[in-house]
Amino acid sequence: MTHNESDNHNNSLRQQQPLHPTDTGVVIRNTLPEDIPKIVKLQKESFPFLARYGNIWHPYELQSHLRIFPQGQFVAVEPDGTIVGSASTLIVSLDPEYADHTWKEITVDGTFTNHDLHGDSLYGADISTHPKYRHEGIGQMLYNARKQLVRKLSLRRMIGGGRLFNYCEYATKISALEYAHRVIKGELRDPVLSFELDNGFKFIKILPNYLDDVRSLNYASFIEWLNSK
Repeated sequence: MTHNESDNHNNSLRQQQPLHPTDTGVVIRNTLPEDIPKIVKLQKESFPFLARYGNIWHPYELQSHLRIFPQGQFVAVEPDGTIVGSASTLIVSLDPEYADHTWKEITVDGTFTNHDLHGDSLYGADISTHPKYRHEGIGQMLYNARKQLVRKLSLRRMIGGGRLFNYCEYATKISALEYAHRVIKGELRDPVLSFELDNGFKFIKILPNYLDDVRSLNYASFIEWLNSK
């Protein structure tokens, strides 16, 4: 990798550095009924551990989301129609505002039938990107779409429960709370919590028994992003 040394060096750098999704034509739009089979396929590829236990979206759940809150469902789409990311949300109100909950409770077993038009919080029930397209900005684009929706609807905040993905590697040594704090300090890197922190979320507390998951040992972080506008 040199220029020819300079030109060759620059050309090589351009070839090695991944393009931002917007440069390749990836767009974020609301989910359509015809996207559902592609989202199910994406889920299986994105969450192989959860797929073993059926903890991924099923067609009837995605259909329910579109009936109940279509503007809160998003996909990342390439120019050829390939779906490389998706995000699912609903509006809720928690009392108290940081109440403990499980994924099944907050989503009513994934159906979103508790969606509250008068709620104050956009809840991020799921976000996924295809493994081949991770670290290329697609997840951030989906989060930005969610933030825009929060502002558009004048909601107070966006919240969610993020799996502590790598906690299984440290569980015999430290608690889930200590693990989260070490990620926050930058001493450890967790693909989920670190990504959420990078996108402006604040860690609130640990949610135990959040979701059946061998990676997180069922622990999740309660995260919050406040709407400042």
